[in-house]
Amino acid sequence: MSAHDYDSQLLESVSVRRRRLRDAVLFGGLRQRRTVDERLGKAFAGVVIAAVMCAGCVGWSFVSHRVVGGTSSPYGPSATVPASPPAETPTSASSAR
Repeated sequence: MSAHDYDSQLLESVSVRRRRLRDAVLFGGLRQRRTVDERLGKAFAGVVIAAVMCAGCVGWSFVSHRVVGGTSSPYGPSATVPASPPAETPTSASSAR
């Protein structure tokens, strides 16, 4: 066994011992709580990442629409709506009777 292997093994064992001591001080004998806390942290991080990605997609869509499309509506060609209803003609009024 070379000296390099021994040194790396010693450093790894020291880091494992420190992690175990830190976990024992933070959580005591509640090992189940530790796994739940880690899972909740990962779930929260996943929600935050998803929210950031959604906001990025909405922002990109808005910017690309402004740059490329400008005035066109995303729902198709705009239809003009008459300001007042058409006036009733005498022929249509007499045929309705």
